[in-house]
Amino acid sequence: MPLRGQEAGADLLSVTAIALILVAAVAHASWNLFSKQASTAGAGGFVWLLAVSATVGYGPLAAAVLIVQRPHLTALNWAFMAGTGVLQAAYFLLLLNGYRLGDLSLVYPIGRGTGALLAALAGIILLGERPGPAGLAGILLIVAGVIILGLPAQARRTPALQLLPPVPAARAAPVTAAGPDSAAPRQAPSAASPDGARPAQPAPAARLAAPAPPSAGPAGPAGGAPRRNVRAAPSGRAAKAMMFAGLTGMFIASYTLWDKHAVTTLHTPPLLQAYAAFPIMAVAFAPLALRDWPRTAGVWRSYRSQVLGAAALAPLAYILVLIALRFTAVSAVAPAREVSVLFGVLLGGRLLGEGSLARRLGGAAAIVAGIVAVAIG
Repeated sequence: MPLRGQEAGADLLSVTAIALILVAAVAHASWNLFSKQASTAGAGGFVWLLAVSATVGYGPLAAAVLIVQRPHLTALNWAFMAGTGVLQAAYFLLLLNGYRLGDLSLVYPIGRGTGALLAALAGIILLGERPGPAGLAGILLIVAGVIILGLPAQARRTPALQLLPPVPAARAAPVTAAGPDSAAPRQAPSAASPDGARPAQPAPAARLAAPAPPSAGPAGPAGGAPRRNVRAAPSGRAAKAMMFAGLTGMFIASYTLWDKHAVTTLHTPPLLQAYAAFPIMAVAFAPLALRDWPRTAGVWRSYRSQVLGAAALAPLAYILVLIALRFTAVSAVAPAREVSVLFGVLLGGRLLGEGSLARRLGGAAAIVAGIVAVAIG
């Protein structure tokens, strides 16, 4: 029977893990906000500046770990540290391209949810795992959340249109204030007709004689073709953003499993495993950033605070998670850290003015609930 002190120690570890994960979640959502703000300025230059800044900033801590702990690092440890740099270089590049095309509140939760979903499917297909009812429900919740996030926004509604049958041009009568609009079907009434004659004002309920052609766009301030009362299809940019978010999720699943093996099986210190990605990314992105130096310098001038903020918070968020993994089961850490999805959607809606906040919060909540259910199921 465990002693009370041991029970208290276990509770303390749980509280410590929760605190680490919540701080990591806020840090993770915050550096994604900074990345979104700078994404249009140049993904390659931003990632390179971030990587160089993180390498310089966290270099003394990495050196202290090597000097104080003197970990026994084999060739396999170094290979896994190099591998995480390659995986995270692809992750950052895909993520920044997703933010360049789409909203933070769209790309961020889809990327995180896809990563968790792919990790669960990999366990089923590759490792022969058999999730229970809760796990299967969690997978469906994640899928539902991604679908909800991907729904296009509802187009604004316009007043009902009075549609009249076509009238031959020879029989078309002048429009009067008391009568219905009987203009030719190809032409909506306007302030002046093409020949310069100004017709009488039409009745308020009769604005158009015929429906606008299918290719007509939204009405401008001065009138024109009406907005169609339909749910618009996702734009090309939004569809591409979702594609980049899905690819980002693939690399999230990959480097999470990769680094989990490094810190738990190979016993690589978490700070070194997290830090190693940034010097490698700095080298990998150097040719791209230096070849277009004016653009990279412009990113630094315009988004210096975002670069430095992301450089401070991105390694910190991941180091805290890896520390929690050292003494807490991955099945507890992985779902708990995804609360950052909710923070990210709130930041996008409140600070960046992104639309559909209620719907996207609902989709993000479904993803978080699904990840929790997968973890416990």
